[in-house]
Amino acid sequence: MSGGFKDNGMRWGLGLTGRGAALLVVAAVALAVAPFVADRYLLSVLTTVLWFAYVGQAWNVMMGFSGLLSLGHALYVGLGAYVSAALFVHYGIGPWAGLVPAVLVAVAAGCIIGFLGFRFGVKGVHFALLTIAFAEVARVGFDHITWLGGSGGFFLPVEAGASDPLNLRGSPTLFYYVVLALVLGALALSRVLLHSRLGYQWLAVREEPDAAEASGVDLFHARMTAVAVSSALTALGGVFQAFYFNNLFPEQAFSMGRSIEIILPAIVGGIGTLVGPILGAFILTPLGEALTFVIETGGLDLPGLKQLFYGLALVVIVVFRPEGVWPWLARRLGLVRQPGEGA
Repeated sequence: MSGGFKDNGMRWGLGLTGRGAALLVVAAVALAVAPFVADRYLLSVLTTVLWFAYVGQAWNVMMGFSGLLSLGHALYVGLGAYVSAALFVHYGIGPWAGLVPAVLVAVAAGCIIGFLGFRFGVKGVHFALLTIAFAEVARVGFDHITWLGGSGGFFLPVEAGASDPLNLRGSPTLFYYVVLALVLGALALSRVLLHSRLGYQWLAVREEPDAAEASGVDLFHARMTAVAVSSALTALGGVFQAFYFNNLFPEQAFSMGRSIEIILPAIVGGIGTLVGPILGAFILTPLGEALTFVIETGGLDLPGLKQLFYGLALVVIVVFRPEGVWPWLARRLGLVRQPGEGA
């Protein structure tokens, strides 16, 4: 087995103990009632946390479940956001209908990247560079598409139907519950996938691709499916982002920094786990928001400090908890059954 995933593999996302199940229920209930007790600022922070938990889980499908390193996942966020926003602004198509073509465009882009990578034997860090290249090409290209605002930004109208939930127009509470549903849906879908035949193929491909191929696993199909699922889920996050912020800028939507922010929750929480990306988002995002608040209230001019903080957090995790926080926490608190334990 490959050493990089052996200790923090999929087993950490499976088989919760009674204590673990109870804690999960308590957390879900707390998140469900949060809008009734949280002020507007806290609710916006929680919405941001859940968004990063969701897209972190989407990225985890590629890297954590099937071992495909992507450092350009902002591509799928940007495509999902721009396609749905363009359909809404130019043709009056709401986000619920627009998410279908948004997802299809993102999946098509992912499949192109996957086809080029897998057919030509691009692996590991070279595949990661390929994903970065496509995201950068999209960033530069969208800078020059005036139909989508170009570098000046693409803005969604908010006056018409300002309280229409079908157009994702409503109070912050509406957006909070939408992203909470995305997180829970991604969590449930990931668990189903891990228990499926495809999930076991991903595990085999991730750990020992040569052995998996020798045993009859179609490496190309398994990897392409992982890319398609991950890009589709990430595009949904892009649709949400477009209608939550009501503005899009290529420099932000497709930036390398956004891709790094997407992958950090899974790395901090535990790559290849189900709970890890969620836990990682609840660790990193509030700390990042607190740092931003301190900088702004102190009137400090420290550009890049937030990125430095994320870098230091990553170093700490790699050095002291290389498998992520969730596997360590799960062992210490007895939240999951260990291998060999009964149901």
